Formats: sequence, structure tokens, C-alpha cells
Amino acid sequence: MSKRSHHLMELGCIAFYDLTEFGAGKEGWLAPDAGTTVLCALDAHSLAIANRSLVLILGWSDRDEQRVKIRPELSPIEAERITAIEWLVFDDIKVIAVGTSRGFLLIYSLRGDLIHRQMVYHRQIIKLRVRGTKKDLMRDISSEDVCVVMPGVIARFDGSDIQSMLQRWFQDTHSHFFDAKPKEDLEDDGNSHGRLPYQLWNVSKYGSCVDASITGIMPPPLMEFQSSQHYYCALTIGDDAVISAFRLSVDRKRSLVGTILSKVMPATFSTIASFSKMVWRSEPTPNRKPEEKLQSFAQASPLTCLKDYPRKGEKLTLSPSRTLAAITDSLGRILLLDTQALVVVRLWKGYRDANCFFMEMLVNRDDKPPNSSHHAPGKSDYCLCLAIHAPRKGIIEVWQMRTGPRLLALPCAKGCRLLQPTYRFGSLSDSPYVPLEVFLLNGDSGQLSVLNRFLN
Repeated sequence: MSKRSHHLMELGCIAFYDLTEFGAGKEGWLAPDAGTTVLCALDAHSLAIANRSLVLILGWSDRDEQRVKIRPELSPIEAERITAIEWLVFDDIKVIAVGTSRGFLLIYSLRGDLIHRQMVYHRQIIKLRVRGTKKDLMRDISSEDVCVVMPGVIARFDGSDIQSMLQRWFQDTHSHFFDAKPKEDLEDDGNSHGRLPYQLWNVSKYGSCVDASITGIMPPPLMEFQSSQHYYCALTIGDDAVISAFRLSVDRKRSLVGTILSKVMPATFSTIASFSKMVWRSEPTPNRKPEEKLQSFAQASPLTCLKDYPRKGEKLTLSPSRTLAAITDSLGRILLLDTQALVVVRLWKGYRDANCFFMEMLVNRDDKPPNSSHHAPGKSDYCLCLAIHAPRKGIIEVWQMRTGPRLLALPCAKGCRLLQPTYRFGSLSDSPYVPLEVFLLNGDSGQLSVLNRFLN
């Protein structure tokens, strides 16, 4: 396709799809501040769009590709709704993960089959984050995980556990297809391959968070026995504390809150149920599914927090190495945080309702032209940048990290949204390096474009 501008390359279009269920047809329907919240998740040649009760998977580069509609079974009594979506992409498997307002994690195949259903915690899932760091000279341990963010709670699923479960499901489905046997029904807990193990932490020390992320593995506290036990560092942002950090332990030692929830609450409910049966003499319902047992909290130790009332944290995004975090707040400020030193290293002002993503660009590479056949740009040829979408200004700016200048500014329409493909699990280190890119989806025209990574 032809270029729309010098720094924006058009890749595809979704205008030929019927998206009226998501509000398409109204000006600015895809804008983050639109009346109806539309969730988007991007992967190579695939786009997932969701509203409160529907997930639509479509291809943005091939209009002949079949659309897939997924309508999760949601509780009408609890007014359950879809609150988060994200792609889970492995070497040979790609699925879509859905989070609900009741705390359920649902995983669907690209055909719309429910693969897994599990209660994480009885709070709304705000965000599903897929992140990974590879083992290299600077890191002794690789870490790939799915982070589930809820108000005041963080859960971590290991990527290898999810991959093993998906491989078993696809193998069983393949064998049932050739054996012409009926597919096994899901168990009472919503899946046929058991529960996925995960860790759960309470991070509400400084108030309920609106976004959070696990930034990586960190050393144990000082004066503590140096063992093989892992600790994670977590960042949270919210209304009470713009930024707060926690050290997360992965051992099974329960915190005080976890002990109360796992011991006192079940005993209380059991006592109330026994008393009600004695009073009303009600017979137990034989077909009722047992309540899913909640997992206890592991220990979360607060490290630091930044309170700057009346500013409130809004959005959080991490760099590929997780060493930098861009945080937006309610008064138009963007903070660049060093996640290892836990200090703010840069600040921008005047960006209300901004949305940020890290990307990589080739800057000042005249000695190695990108079109040269004998040189393929590697990781060292790219510099890390931050793309800032300022909808009130109607522009997208790209700034060089950490203290570099503004490299470019692009005008954009009101109904645009900045997107980034999800992290791909298990990508080979010896394969050609794929830089981190940022895409722009124009909801009014349906055009999907990519920011050009070459800067003359």
C-alpha cells in the first residue's frame, strides 16, 4: 500500500467489517474517552475488539478471513461484563484471553471454543499483561508471565504453565477429531485440564490501584538469607498513590489478609449456612456446583510510594526490558520511572488523557542504510523511544530515551487509538530481530497504520 505520510505506513483496513455493535458509525467511537468503552488487542494480522458482552476477532490484512464472534457465558444476576482482553501467542498456538468483572479468566481458541475458565479473585479484572524477559549476559533467569491486575490485587500466571495446558487441550481436541469421539465436558470449575497454578498478592497498602505490572525479578531484602527463593518487583498506580512499589514473595507464606480470607471467611460462611439450614430446614440442592475456593495471598512488602494529591495515576506501560515505565496521571503529567532504582528520571507536562507505548527506531544510521542487502539491523542498531498519543492536542509525539529530544510529531484524527502487538512467548534469540513497533488505528476511516521505524 502507499504511504499516507513520511512517517506513517498504511497496512490494512477494517472498514469493510460490520462493527455497529461496538458503536462504529459515530464519530470518535474508538476514542478512549468515548461513551461506550471498546477494548482492543492487536497481534500480527489479527485484531480483537470487545465490548461488554462480545469479542470479535478479525483480520486487518485479509478481508476474506473469516470473522469469529465470541459471546462468553456471563452472569446476568451479577451484571457480569468483559473488562479486559489480550492475545496469548506461543510458537505454534495463539488464543485470546478474556477477563471479566467477576474475576474470571477465560481462554478461547480462534474458533471460539472455550479452552479454560478459572476464577482468579472475586474482583474486576482491570488489565491482562503479557510480558517476558530473556536470559542473557545481564540476566541469569528468564521470566515470561501473564499478569492479571485487579483493584488492589495482582496475580501472576507462568507462561510455561499456560503453554502446557494449551498443548494438552489442542492434542486432546486433535485426537477426538480423528477418533470421532465426543468431546469431554468441562469440569465443574470450568475446565477439563485442572486449575492453572498462580501466585496472588494484595497490593492495597497505599489504596486500590487502577493499573499495575510486575516489572521483573529482584534480589531478596538485605540481611535476609540468600536462598534460591525468587522475589518480584511490582509497580502500582492509583487514586491515593501516583506510584507505589512492592516486593512480592513467591513462597507459600501467607500474609495477614490471606490468612483472614482463607480461614476466617470460610468459617464464617459455614456457620451462617449451618444456622440458616437449622432455622429454615432447607434441603441441599443436589445439582448445585461447589463454590470455587479462593487462593490465599502470598507476602507483598511495600518498598516506596509517591503521593502527590490531587494527582491520580491513570495508565502504566513498560519498556521491553522492564527497566523503564511511563506513567500518566490525571493532571496531564507523564513520568518516566527507572524501575530498578525506583526514581523518576524524566517528566513531561501538558498531556491530558495521554496514551504511551515504547517503540524502537533507527536514528542517525547513515553509515548502515536500512535498505542495504548486506546488513540487517540488529538490536544494537535501534534506540528506545516513547510514543505519546495526546488526543486533546491531536498529535503523536516520539521522544528518544532516556533524555533524548523529540524526534517527530504526527497529526492524528480524534477517533484514533494507539496499539501495540502483544508479547510473543518463547521467541527464538537467534531469529532475525523484530523491533518493537507502534500501530495507529483510525476508528473513523478504519485504516490501520504503523509508525515508520526509520528516521532520516
